[in-house]
Amino acid sequence: MKFLLTTGAIVRKDILLEFRTKELLVSMLLFALLILVILNFALGTGSAPAEGALPGVLWVTFTFAGVLGLNRSFLTEHESGGLHGMVLAPVDCEAIYLGKMLANFIFMGVAEAIVLPIFAVLFNFPILGRLPALLMVLALGNLGFTAVGTLLSAMAASSRMREVLLPIILFPTAIPVIVGAVNVTGRVLAGEPLAHSVPWLKLLGAYDTIFLVVAILVFGYVIEE
Repeated sequence: MKFLLTTGAIVRKDILLEFRTKELLVSMLLFALLILVILNFALGTGSAPAEGALPGVLWVTFTFAGVLGLNRSFLTEHESGGLHGMVLAPVDCEAIYLGKMLANFIFMGVAEAIVLPIFAVLFNFPILGRLPALLMVLALGNLGFTAVGTLLSAMAASSRMREVLLPIILFPTAIPVIVGAVNVTGRVLAGEPLAHSVPWLKLLGAYDTIFLVVAILVFGYVIEE
């Protein structure tokens, strides 16, 4: 019970802080919109090459905006000394990690919910009928990306080059989840049922499970360093 209360308190704290400042979501959304506009001009709409590139467009937008959010995940705590206080508090490190990871997951989900309609309008692509399957893919991709991203963000928080360091260490680690998410998203946007993407879905599920468990186990050692 204490574990769940601690996790919920950290999620609530991050969400309330974001509601007060609105720095994280605004920066993520502006960055995502900028990427979409640039790619829209680069690819155009309606052509076969453009439609084939749409899954990549989506996940480039989501992951780049997600890195921007993850970079700030532990920034406030690190600069104010709050992270040190959390380590000294009589709470489980695993609860701290899960709270931060769930907050990052929620922020990515909110940003994607706003970006998806803009994507559909800019690229003139109907996504309404494909939305249930697409939301499932987004959830699996976000979980894996934020699971490993939250851990690596904690590692990079104490570095002077954290803005540069996090993408360098995150993207190679997240390649399996990005590749899997792009492949399943491509099939979903093409109108194929999720049953045709079972191997990729298994890859996403395995990645999410493995990295979530590993991150929970090693997070305590990361923040103590």
